[in-house]
Amino acid sequence: MTRKQKRLSLIAGGLCVIGVAVLLVMFALSSQIAYFQSPTDIAEGAAPPNQRIRLGGLVVDGSVNQGEGAEVSFGVTDTANTVEVVYNGILPDLFREGQGVVVEGIFEAGNPVFLADSVLAKHDETYMPKEVADSLKEQGVWQGN
Repeated sequence: MTRKQKRLSLIAGGLCVIGVAVLLVMFALSSQIAYFQSPTDIAEGAAPPNQRIRLGGLVVDGSVNQGEGAEVSFGVTDTANTVEVVYNGILPDLFREGQGVVVEGIFEAGNPVFLADSVLAKHDETYMPKEVADSLKEQGVWQGN
């Protein structure tokens, strides 16, 4: 083999290894993807059963019900449609009625209730973690309340 042929075979081999690595990463991540859906998308049948999705919207006023243990049920709306959500766990501090929320979980086949395994409460752009705010206050650069 000439130097040119060795170099080309080395480059071709490297590209094959990189291609296989990219395919393996894409295959591994495909099972971790959770597509975002709104209650209207779900009402239109966009969420197949047993597929992991993220549901986003506002928590319906007066819909939060404490069940047995740590089970909580509430409604999520986009002002056009509402989806009933059941979550078993501790809710985030920022969770409240009328506030934005993103829940992640699945719809089981034949069950219209969304079974959430994580709840993310949204906040506005003025949010500052307590530890950061305390640190800024100590430095004398805090501009907030």
